[in-house]
Amino acid sequence: MVQNVKNDSKNNMEKALQALANELKKVRTGRAQISMLDNLRVNYYGTPTPLNQVSAVSTPDAKTFMIAPWEAQMLKEIEQSIVKSDLGMSPINDGKVIRLKLPDLTEQRRKELVKTCHKLVEESKVAIRMARRDANEHLKKAQKDKGISEDENKRAQDEIQKLTDQYIEKADKLSQEKEKEIMTI
Repeated sequence: MVQNVKNDSKNNMEKALQALANELKKVRTGRAQISMLDNLRVNYYGTPTPLNQVSAVSTPDAKTFMIAPWEAQMLKEIEQSIVKSDLGMSPINDGKVIRLKLPDLTEQRRKELVKTCHKLVEESKVAIRMARRDANEHLKKAQKDKGISEDENKRAQDEIQKLTDQYIEKADKLSQEKEKEIMTI
């Protein structure tokens, strides 16, 4: 019983940390990263489709994206999707591929991106703490139902607290790495 609660708690904390890592990948840095285009949807014969499913996306250098559609008629659709999106980049269509130049980040924009990262990290920490709270509630209920003793409950809560501290530390580490990446010119 206690081990199941700890395992569930650990799984939920791991999911929160993984979600944070995925969200931080989408935050723009000074370099072109394909993951920055993950949320871009293209109208593919009436169906919103992820960009990477209708074209090959690459980064020939640190400041440029190159999008090569698999079907020539998709050029216009991809271009329209980029213009409508909040990427802040203007597509350059040469008839075969679309190029996106990543504008340089200003100091103010870098600070805004760091604030966004901090907000994402805080949401992740809340999710980790919610996993701890849920686990503690399960343990208290088990103790109330005479499933476990008071000592087992206390020991398990201490272990879950240590696990929570570890995952919050990991979230902070991810945040520091991303902040360093953003602030590097």
